[in-house]
Amino acid sequence: MQCRFCKTELKHVFIDLINSPASNSYLNPEQLNEPETYYPLKVYICHNCFLVQVDEYQKSDALFNSEYAYFSSYSRTWLAHAQKYTQEMIARFGFSASSKVIEIASNDGYLLQYFKEKNVPVLGIEPTANTAKVAMEKGIETVVEFFGTSLAKKLSAQNIQADLLLGNNVLAHVPDIRDFVAGMQVILKPAGVITMEFPHLMQLVDNNQFDTIYHEHFSYLSFYTVKQLFESVGLEMFDVEEIPTHGGSLRIYAKHKNDNSKEISPRVAALLAKEIKQGITDLNYYHNFQQKAFDIKLSLLSFLTEQKKAGKKVAAYGAAAKGNTLLNYCGVKNDLVDFVVDSNPHKQGKYLPASHIPVVNEAYLKQEKPDYVLILPWNLKDEIKDQLAYIRDWKGKFVVPIPSLQID
Repeated sequence: MQCRFCKTELKHVFIDLINSPASNSYLNPEQLNEPETYYPLKVYICHNCFLVQVDEYQKSDALFNSEYAYFSSYSRTWLAHAQKYTQEMIARFGFSASSKVIEIASNDGYLLQYFKEKNVPVLGIEPTANTAKVAMEKGIETVVEFFGTSLAKKLSAQNIQADLLLGNNVLAHVPDIRDFVAGMQVILKPAGVITMEFPHLMQLVDNNQFDTIYHEHFSYLSFYTVKQLFESVGLEMFDVEEIPTHGGSLRIYAKHKNDNSKEISPRVAALLAKEIKQGITDLNYYHNFQQKAFDIKLSLLSFLTEQKKAGKKVAAYGAAAKGNTLLNYCGVKNDLVDFVVDSNPHKQGKYLPASHIPVVNEAYLKQEKPDYVLILPWNLKDEIKDQLAYIRDWKGKFVVPIPSLQID
């Protein structure tokens, strides 16, 4: 296997999470007695460019199919983040009715709706037809295709280019990451701005976030590596922010290399120095991550088996991809966790892949009154604890598995 950025032969394993189905391959009831397809989930570290990556065992067009189950608008926290971002970008760069904002992986229009409210023209690019349909119903023009240089050239030939080109949590999802970034260079106006947000590799390593590894995430990104990647196609970082979303993310700001209208923020050099000091360019930094994940596995299994022995009921909240990685690596099935609650009606009535835990609505939680609620999307734990505060009425407790098992 070669590095998908620099083509170096990959020799170093970061972590092996064994085999599992694709994390978003939820099952209908009639599929429960059918065989499931499992894929290796082994992650490598490139000793040359330090891109952390999985092999493309399942093709992206199969992962992001027409019935994609993730809709961004079902998280209040994420909607608030999108609205705040819109306000900040308009205030900082002055986007207006004469600008064009293009979002790659625009999902159900969760973010572009806020630019549209401000009368800023928008275009979404989204490969999953069912989420794109919801965006279009909101009046957001959407191109239903995968993004890359081919689509970028086609749109540019139609004089469609971006003053602001953005993508949240998409950079990690593309198998040909260099072609993807090269496409951004093509579709960006000469004085345009790119912002991308993605989970920070340093947070993944330092906080044991192994459950954020799944087949949809082909790459795990540091600022050091992303800066190299953008420079390889003629783009330059001019700012970067560390933000709290998804357990700790980066928001990068890029421009054309020959665009001298934007000053390079000192935060660029500061974050590079911080990463290097932490060890991001040293293979030793990545050692022992397998053991950290194994320790969490033992803690969670021990807790769940103890509760079952005591006759307690454990439910989960959030049928998120990260939850499926955690449950499947730990070997948790529906005999240890009774059900999982999710606010997304597209997931309700289905079952989690491999574990076969049923996905239900919140009314079922109130009816069943479990002793413990395991919060799978731990990055939203505050929002979820607020929403489900009533479990305290029956002395219910919350369990958060990452970075270590916590019972509250």
